Amino acid sequence: MREGGDKKDISNRLCGVSVRDMARAVIVVDMIDDFVYGKFGSERARSVVPCIKKLIESARKKGEPVIYLRDAHKRGDKELGVWGEHAMKGTKGSEIIPELAPQKGDHILEKQTYSSFFGTGLDDILKRHGVEEVVIVGVTTDICVRHTAADAFFKGFDVIIPTDCVQTISDDSQDRALEEMKKLYNAKVVGLDKVIS
Repeated sequence: MREGGDKKDISNRLCGVSVRDMARAVIVVDMIDDFVYGKFGSERARSVVPCIKKLIESARKKGEPVIYLRDAHKRGDKELGVWGEHAMKGTKGSEIIPELAPQKGDHILEKQTYSSFFGTGLDDILKRHGVEEVVIVGVTTDICVRHTAADAFFKGFDVIIPTDCVQTISDDSQDRALEEMKKLYNAKVVGLDKVIS
């Protein structure tokens, strides 16, 4: 935890939800064409769009940074050997969906693997904004969201995962990933209303 982050509000902790007065950022993971409408798109991925939109609108009103991470693969990326070509740099598949279009002041970073922190400069942006707590949303819960949550935890950030803003291919995968992030990374796994209240 970052300096000063060990001061806990006892009443909030007993309720099981952290609502401490901490500098916060929203990290939007892979809400791009290939994962929502294209090659790996699904109704499950599309179902979280309205809630993510509500969250980022709330964050902007509060002056909280909104940071988009999107796959932008190049030939030879190791991940392509697992999943085949997808979200290639410069293609429509790598573009953020229009419903969640970034606005002036938002950050857009490209990544070549699961974690939003690996080789992207995300950590530097968060430090520059004095962020202590990250709200991670997007797809998929069990892969890129989880790896991003892991690295956020390893780097000392508090992690919040709004359950209605993340999704994956099945209920079992969703439930398992959420439980593992709660157990392994001390993530606050809560509904969106508790995040934006």
